[in-house]
Amino acid sequence: MAEELRWGIISTGGIAHTFARGLAHSSTGQLLAVGSRCQETAAKFGREFGVPRCYGSYEALLADREVEAVYIATPHPMHAEWAIKAAEARKHILCEKPLSINHAEAMAVVEAAQRNDVFLMEAFMYRCHPQTAELLRLIRSKAIGEVRVIQATFGFHSGWSETGRLLNNALGGGGILDVGCYCTSMSRLIAGAATGKDFAEPIDVKGCARIGKTDVDEWAIASLRFPGDIVAQLATGVQVSLENVVRVFGSEGYILVPQPWIPSTEGGTTKIVLHRKGEKEPQEIPVATDRWLYSIEADTVAANIGKRQAPPPAMTWADTLGNLKTLDRWRESVGLVYEAEKPEAFRLTVAKRPLRTRSDHFMKYGVIPGIGKKISRLFMGVDNQPTIAHATVMFDDFVENGGNAFDTAYIYGGGRSEKLLGQWVNNRDIRESVVILGKGAHTPYCNPVDLTRQLLDSLDRLQTGYVDIYMLHRDNPDVPVGEFVDVLNEHVKAGRIRAFGGSNWGIARVEAANAYARSNGLQGFAAISNNFSLARMVAPVWEGCIAASDPDFRAWLTKTQMPVIGWSSQARGFFTDRARPDDVSDPELARCWYSEDNFGRQERAKKMARKKHVLPINIALAYVLCQPFPIFAIIGPRTLEETRTSLPALHVELTPEELKWLNLEEAPAPGR
Repeated sequence: MAEELRWGIISTGGIAHTFARGLAHSSTGQLLAVGSRCQETAAKFGREFGVPRCYGSYEALLADREVEAVYIATPHPMHAEWAIKAAEARKHILCEKPLSINHAEAMAVVEAAQRNDVFLMEAFMYRCHPQTAELLRLIRSKAIGEVRVIQATFGFHSGWSETGRLLNNALGGGGILDVGCYCTSMSRLIAGAATGKDFAEPIDVKGCARIGKTDVDEWAIASLRFPGDIVAQLATGVQVSLENVVRVFGSEGYILVPQPWIPSTEGGTTKIVLHRKGEKEPQEIPVATDRWLYSIEADTVAANIGKRQAPPPAMTWADTLGNLKTLDRWRESVGLVYEAEKPEAFRLTVAKRPLRTRSDHFMKYGVIPGIGKKISRLFMGVDNQPTIAHATVMFDDFVENGGNAFDTAYIYGGGRSEKLLGQWVNNRDIRESVVILGKGAHTPYCNPVDLTRQLLDSLDRLQTGYVDIYMLHRDNPDVPVGEFVDVLNEHVKAGRIRAFGGSNWGIARVEAANAYARSNGLQGFAAISNNFSLARMVAPVWEGCIAASDPDFRAWLTKTQMPVIGWSSQARGFFTDRARPDDVSDPELARCWYSEDNFGRQERAKKMARKKHVLPINIALAYVLCQPFPIFAIIGPRTLEETRTSLPALHVELTPEELKWLNLEEAPAPGR
């Protein structure tokens, strides 16, 4: 039985009025409160809908303990901020579409809902209507055979107002984000149903648009290609009247949905028109309901509060994230960037407050000689961030979780990675509280002259006068180690680096470098950065890579206590469900990590994970962190979920016996 919910509405615009009217016909919802940016508009809204509690601020509404769920009806750029704040206030959330202006911010919202254990759903009301369920039934039953082409249009010609929401760049205006999101979500839904999934992600996204003088898309189209060679044509706009229908063409006919987006606001009967090949007359399939459209949406929330998500075809978290990623690609294709997404705009977090580390974090820290700061045991690799929006969300989350160390390199992204990291550090004004590991002099430029050139370029990209630790990205045996030590000491003396070391260096060369440094009164290698993971690197991930996790290297590290900053610490996903002996869909994963002994380690990690109530990847990462010498692990998450699922490794303590057992060395299994 659905729970009864006491609702609050944040904002008092047109969509808030529409939702309030629908909520009045809900079987589960009571409108208890409304919040506006001023008391007058809240009171006016309250009089119209008989709302007992009217607040002159959004914060006041969220502070009301009797409000259980909120409907967020603000302009697009404010969705993410208030969804996060609502989650932190332990309110269940129905947020008007789009959940945020881009995929990165949506990740932050989803993480806030997950962390605070609240319901979250993006408000695509058509997804909750029985017409959509009937459409999916027809697709899955092969009523038109195999789906081949999807057409979806949603557009209207609004009045011209450069300051109004629809044409205002600062308010996330334009057709793609306002109504093109419907077309995108529908095409992904249909392509998913056609291929046996809840939704599908496009392989290709290509778009064209008219970007007007207010720097938003006035009208736009997109072509999408999905798995199974299903293609979709989307059209949208806020300055063009479109047909606003959905057509699905298959091998045996086609389907027309005349009212896909607003099927029946106050209840009634809609229809789906089915044209079968060989039949003269189309079949009209009626879909009747006596329920109001927005009341169905509100009741869907109430029915699924305990699950924290509503099941498909309502918008799940993964569906929302995929939809926004597709919208990002559409906007990128037409060159549409919002003011809030420009590099210098990211001065505050998504929740619009200064960055701070959460008091409940459980990060661990270590030290490296020459760096006068505590260093988080996890380094975040910065080569997986394509935009400043994505980088900001990922880096902010890492710092909020206690992280302060970042791994970058001159060659990453052709310089983009250093620029994004530098912009973020500058935006946050936190240079002295973070640790930057930079790398340069990669083959074939591994020599003292190119080292200096690349270091200076890196400092310029990073917008800083120094890096905390600098690594030679590769070794060059043709260059005497003394030449490298000499030039690195020159940069230490000049204040450009605090400490240095080598990435992918062998024991003999490190020892030679430090012997030269001692004999000449110079600073030596403070750390190395080689591969270190539970899984053996069967083949180098990149040419010239060296692992430090074999028995001889581990013995040397234990003896010398040389700090290690290990990359591919989780074997690039080998300890997730992505790696199976019969699955070679990721050829690089298979090439570098597939072997009989590694799958044995994987199985042991799974067994230990079950015993310790964590994920196998947590066991793999804990194996790295529990070595008997100073070690730090570089992680390379692409999403906030990947960061979150990595962090529990910090809680896992492994004994020497458990370490040996995991690595297939001779030792009895733990507990035997």
